[in-house]
Amino acid sequence: MQAELDRILADAVASGAVAHAAAIVTDGAAVRYQGQAGPRALGDPRPLQADTIYWIHSMTKPLAAAGVMQLVEEGRICLDDDCGGLLPALRSPKVLEGFDAAGQPKLRPAKGRITLRRLLTHTAGFVYDMWNAEQRDWLKQSGIRRGDYYDRIENCPPLGADPGQRWEYGVSIDWAGKVLEAVTGQTLCAYLDANVLGPLGMASTGFVLTPDLKARLAGVHQRDAAGRIAAVAFDPPIDQPAASFTGGGGMFGSPADYARFMRMILNDGALDGVRVLKPETVQAMAANQIGDIPVTGLPTAMPAMTFAFDFFPGIEKRWGLSYMINQTDIPGMRRAGSLAWAGLRNTYFWIDRTSGVAGAFFTQMLPFADPETLAVYEAFERAVYAARQRA
Repeated sequence: MQAELDRILADAVASGAVAHAAAIVTDGAAVRYQGQAGPRALGDPRPLQADTIYWIHSMTKPLAAAGVMQLVEEGRICLDDDCGGLLPALRSPKVLEGFDAAGQPKLRPAKGRITLRRLLTHTAGFVYDMWNAEQRDWLKQSGIRRGDYYDRIENCPPLGADPGQRWEYGVSIDWAGKVLEAVTGQTLCAYLDANVLGPLGMASTGFVLTPDLKARLAGVHQRDAAGRIAAVAFDPPIDQPAASFTGGGGMFGSPADYARFMRMILNDGALDGVRVLKPETVQAMAANQIGDIPVTGLPTAMPAMTFAFDFFPGIEKRWGLSYMINQTDIPGMRRAGSLAWAGLRNTYFWIDRTSGVAGAFFTQMLPFADPETLAVYEAFERAVYAARQRA
């Protein structure tokens, strides 16, 4: 498997499909593959290393959800509690129903409660401006930035639908992180460091980009409309205000660290003798939590940031407590019931608890859901399962 996966990564870089790439595979016992190819950034003579750091964006979500579910285990909050009881901004949400002839937003009171379960499953009604043009236009008109949502009640963005009515990917797990802070009295960063990252030995993962992590950081890239890839300037902050820590994104980390988290999930919540989650909690997180509501593809409202995407079109998908779940086997790839998601700069992972294997793929480029990158990721996953079948 090592030689075949190394070849896939090297060929992807040599062909220009990606600027660089890294990948890792683990089972419940140990890492079975780790490799990388290409430079830290185009024009940088330094190659990627095994300990290179990547901005994992929405791959933060499962880490934050693990922390939230610890609170559920402890009885400090229940999945069907109304989160408006903890966060005033969520008590009386509004639904955006387009704009009137004068260009003013048409808002009405939402029907239904914003519960923790709905936040963790993206059925609370919150959306992302990158995939929802009305939310994009509301943000432009209001002048409110995403980082300002949590400071004042009036900054809470409108919903795209009533809570519990449909699935749409959005900022719901950002709010779940704020629920955790309200319950614990700690910042999300401090809580996850003490209760998830620390116990798992994920010393190279976090919201705060320390000088050590910054020195190992991969460069970022942009693919233009003609398909050309170029390195772009990127100077992430080292010092961040506590309000900037949200459950939906913002973490940096290494492939080896993320493999430790995935291995914990494969092992029903424990790793190296340390229990982070109860087995029944992992089972609940891995189960369909949205009933018959489908997980659908999303159009792009910001082409420079993201392509339109629908992972595995034609395959029925549902959502667990922070994960996408394919409902049927993907031939030659992951089994039904696998958990998966991704990060904005084209980082991806899957956890196949039935087969006992998990993998993650890392590059740093916009737009998200880049077709060439997804083709490399699929080739990588297929090669993992083919190698396991031969073994």
